[in-house]
Amino acid sequence: MMTMTFNETNRTNGLSFFTTGDGVRIAYRVDGAADKPVLMLANSIATSMNMWEGQIEAFGEHFRVLRYDYRGHGDSDTPAGPYSFDRLGRDVIELLDSLRIDRVHFLGLSLGGAVGQWLGIHAPERISRLILSNTSSYLGPAEQWDGLIASVLQAENLNGFADTFIKNWFPSNMIDSKSGIVAAFHRMVLATRAEGIGGSWAAIRDMDMRRTAALISSPTLVIAGQNDTVTLPSHGESLAETVPHARLLMLPAVHLPNVEFPDAFESAVLDFLLSE
Repeated sequence: MMTMTFNETNRTNGLSFFTTGDGVRIAYRVDGAADKPVLMLANSIATSMNMWEGQIEAFGEHFRVLRYDYRGHGDSDTPAGPYSFDRLGRDVIELLDSLRIDRVHFLGLSLGGAVGQWLGIHAPERISRLILSNTSSYLGPAEQWDGLIASVLQAENLNGFADTFIKNWFPSNMIDSKSGIVAAFHRMVLATRAEGIGGSWAAIRDMDMRRTAALISSPTLVIAGQNDTVTLPSHGESLAETVPHARLLMLPAVHLPNVEFPDAFESAVLDFLLSE
């Protein structure tokens, strides 16, 4: 198993901000040469754009890399929830408009994969190639999310939630080894506001793209984890069957293959994006 290096000091460098139509300041960062095609990255819930730090060097050789923090996450503002994928998707469109970027390749993992599905369905003219990693089109029933939303908004702190996220994201041997990268992700969860997590869970609660994913016309790669207990392998298989002509890659990972198997993940992404 390979693990990526992780440099938290990069978190404070190179940030820019724009303000959405509903008045929310969103943080973003651009890395790479201006003459290269743009690859946009969207991360998991309860993380920041720093989740992709291990991929920037490899992706930056071929692309100008654009990443951002969701509302309620990282250095972005935290409006009151609930959020929706219509709103989270429009955040992406408005960011691209502000940067005068017409089209991007889009790689979304977990929550980012749901944003990617929304974009593929509702704004296909903005997406060249689409990569949906460790994600799902539906994670019902709604009742389970209502309980989680209430509990995170009422919690005195996020310590218990952070422990749960870590257990859902990483294999036990990485957790037991007291890996520095696991600790970094734990800190990322603690730095996320409860309103951001609860608002995003509301978007997941209300999400059902099981049928509309068939409208995605962009060339699509679906990546799933054999050991993922959040978005099950069957979710990735179903998504790949629904999206026309989608490819499916199953990695022996839990929920964050870019961390657990960075070489295989990066190779798959680059092979897909650079293929004719």
